[in-house]
Amino acid sequence: MGVYKMKGDRLLKVLLAVLMCLVIGNPFYAQAAITLTSNATGTYDGYYYELWKDYGNATMTIDTGGRFSCQWSNVNDVLFRTGKKLNTPWNQLGTVRITYSAIYNPNGNSYLCIYGWSTNPLVEFYIVESWGTWRPPGATSLGTVTIDGGTYDIYRTTRVNQPSIVGTATFYQYWSVRTSKRTSGTVTVTDHFRAWAAKGLNLGTIDQITLCVEGYQNSGYANMTQHTFTIGSSSGSTPIPTPTPTPTPAPTSTSIPAFTTTRVECENMSLSGPYASRITNPVNGIALYANGDRATTNINFAASGNYTFKLRGCGNNNNLASVDLLIDGRKVGSFYYQGTYPWEAPIQNVYVSAGSHRVEIVVSADNGTWDVYADYLLIQ
Repeated sequence: MGVYKMKGDRLLKVLLAVLMCLVIGNPFYAQAAITLTSNATGTYDGYYYELWKDYGNATMTIDTGGRFSCQWSNVNDVLFRTGKKLNTPWNQLGTVRITYSAIYNPNGNSYLCIYGWSTNPLVEFYIVESWGTWRPPGATSLGTVTIDGGTYDIYRTTRVNQPSIVGTATFYQYWSVRTSKRTSGTVTVTDHFRAWAAKGLNLGTIDQITLCVEGYQNSGYANMTQHTFTIGSSSGSTPIPTPTPTPTPAPTSTSIPAFTTTRVECENMSLSGPYASRITNPVNGIALYANGDRATTNINFAASGNYTFKLRGCGNNNNLASVDLLIDGRKVGSFYYQGTYPWEAPIQNVYVSAGSHRVEIVVSADNGTWDVYADYLLIQ
C-alpha cells in the first residue's frame, strides 16, 4: 500500500507540472478578461481603461491588446474606452496612430471615436469615426481636412460647468467628424492635432488618448475586435509647430471727432476672460465663448451727446446670442445675434459725455449653447 501511494503521489505531481506548463506556455491562459459594471479605471495588459456613466446599465469586458466589448441601456451618458495615459505636450508626442476594427450597433445617439483630454488648456477632444442617429456636434464647421483618406469637419464647442478630468469646469471641446461613417481603419491622431492647431485650436499637455464608445440616452452594443496603439518618431514627418500665444495689447485709445463715424477693429482691442481669442474665420476679429470673455478699448469722445454703437458679428448657430456694451463699467445695452451671417447689431441713443471713456463688449448671459464672433465696433 505504501508503494502504491508513493506512485500515486508522483503521478499527481507529474500531472500538475504538465498542467502548469500548459497554462504558462499558452497565451490564452496568460491573462483572463475582466468585466466591469460600475465606474472604474485601471491598467490592463499595458492599456489604460475606463468605464464612466452617470446612471443606467452598462457592462464593459476588457480583453488583451486594448480590445473590449460593451453594452448599455437606460443610460443618460456612458463612455467605454481603452488607450494610453500620457503626460506629454501634444507637439512632443511623435506620431500617434490607432488602428481599430469594431462591431458597432447603437440604438440612438452614440459615437465611435478617438477620445481624450488635454490640460493647460483643459480640452476634451473627439475624432468621430461613426455615430448613431445624430451626427455631432451640432455646430458650424470651421472647415474640413483630409486625413488617412477621409474627410473630416472641424468644430469647436464649449462646455460650461460640466464634469471633466479635473472636476466640474468650463472647457473647450475640439472635434474632427468624418463626413462618412466607418468602423475600421487607421487614425493618425497627431495629424488631427496639427489640423486643429492650424485653425488656432491648440492643445496643451495630453492626459490620455483612447479608443472610445459613447452612448447618450439610448442603448446599444459594440465590440472592439482590434485596437493597436502606436507612437512613432516624428523624424521624417512634418514638424509640429509650437503654439505661440497671441499677445494681448494694452487697451487702445481712439479719438472720435464730433459728427463722424469711427470704426474700431475688435482684434485690436484688449482681450480678457477665460476663452476670448482672436480669429480669422468667419470674421477677422475675435471670438467670445463664455461668461467673462471681453474686449476693451479706451475712446476719447470729442463732444457730449447721444451715440449709436453697432457691433458687426454673428453667432455660431441659430441660438440667440448676446453681448453687452459697457461704458466705464456700466451696462448700457446688448447686441443680439441669431444665425451665422454677420451683421451690424445696433444699440441706439447711448448718452456719452465728452472725454475719455472705457468701452467694453462683454459676454454675461452665456448658457453653453452659443458663441459670438465679433468683427468691428462702429460708433456714430
